[in-house]
Amino acid sequence: MSPFLPLNRRTAALTLSAALLVPALAACGSGDDKKDTAASPSASAPASAEPKAANLTVLAAASLTDVFKTAGAAYEKAHPGTKITFSFAGSQELAAQVKQGAPADALVTADTKTMTGLLGETNDPAIIAKNRLVIATGKGNPFKIAGLKDLADTKIKVVLAAPEVPVGRYSKQILDAQKIEVKPVSQEPNVRAVLSKVELGEADAGLVYKTDTLKSGDKVAVVEIPDAENAVASYPAASLKGSKNAEAAAAFVAWLSTPEAQKILQDAGFQKP
Repeated sequence: MSPFLPLNRRTAALTLSAALLVPALAACGSGDDKKDTAASPSASAPASAEPKAANLTVLAAASLTDVFKTAGAAYEKAHPGTKITFSFAGSQELAAQVKQGAPADALVTADTKTMTGLLGETNDPAIIAKNRLVIATGKGNPFKIAGLKDLADTKIKVVLAAPEVPVGRYSKQILDAQKIEVKPVSQEPNVRAVLSKVELGEADAGLVYKTDTLKSGDKVAVVEIPDAENAVASYPAASLKGSKNAEAAAAFVAWLSTPEAQKILQDAGFQKP
């Protein structure tokens, strides 16, 4: 018998034992891996796309007062824990607040010019709605105003928004295009102030957004302005770079372009962006 034969047998036995141990060790390792993965928060469930609840302050053009109250309630219902506080004013006033560092999270203006002037303060804006101008007259339209040219009659007390206000700028634009000279009895800081003057009988007529007249009932009469003589107001929305709730602010701005928000806007008379 060869003296090396026992050693070969021992080697073969050891090799076989090692081979049998490898699957067992692998199985143990596999079980440990699964246990670690399950314990990992990132692997146990996909990260939620829902932003954290926050208290948001949104600066919005005065003409959005009514519709944004409805939109805000809808958003809060769909996002429990989030509360939205709106601050409504003329777009030029809102721009001044942003430049002065007022604590706010998002901005919606009634024109692109104002928003463009704040590009250093805002994230990328998106147009969420459009609007058109109409002539609001006293109850029953006692002066029988039929169109823009009638506003030149000095017997009619006309009130307009100030030229630095978007609706005031649109008003000047359409009047100038028709070569109509109007001498307003006053120039107001926002569109709601113009409408209020007409509702209270302090003015006979004023140029306002169509949406603003919808809740006036019979307090005012509405004279439509033909598209060829009218102006289209665009409403851009953007989150503010200085927001302390950046994620939640961006989520609200994005929501304004969703079908749910668009239906609310369009039901209130605003046009598709």
